[in-house]
Amino acid sequence: MKTLYHIYDRIDRALTEWMARNGVRLLRLSLGLAFLWFGALKFFPGLSPAETLAEATISTLSFGLLTPERALFILAAWECLIGIGLISGYFLRATLFLLWLQMLGTFTPLFLFPEKSFTIVPVALTIEGQYIIKNLALATAGIVIGATVRGGRITARPPRDDMVPL
Repeated sequence: MKTLYHIYDRIDRALTEWMARNGVRLLRLSLGLAFLWFGALKFFPGLSPAETLAEATISTLSFGLLTPERALFILAAWECLIGIGLISGYFLRATLFLLWLQMLGTFTPLFLFPEKSFTIVPVALTIEGQYIIKNLALATAGIVIGATVRGGRITARPPRDDMVPL
């Protein structure tokens, strides 16, 4: 039984170290791909499931100064820029700033258009509302990536063995 534990422990340590070495890079690339993909869809009318809500939100936030079409074009370019920045790894601070600004905008329909975001406010989300709430995970991924911009790293080993994870 002791041998089985040592085999498990060796495999677990190797996997944990691999995840610590590669996790943030893979997170950055996958998040970048998601932004690039979602942004590119918005360049083609009718392809993005968020198109109508995004147009209405940006038009409202700009007090009608932006037409829905122009608003969607700007959002598409913005999201593609975020995606390219995350994938390339260049200008990460500026990229993450754009990401967090965009994230603030994505949550505004919950307040501006609750009837489009909820079937029962504030409990039951519509598909559009679910699309918005999933952005919590994207914003949190941006925070994790941001923690590494100044050289921060994820480590596979805690500073002390007696530390208990949360």
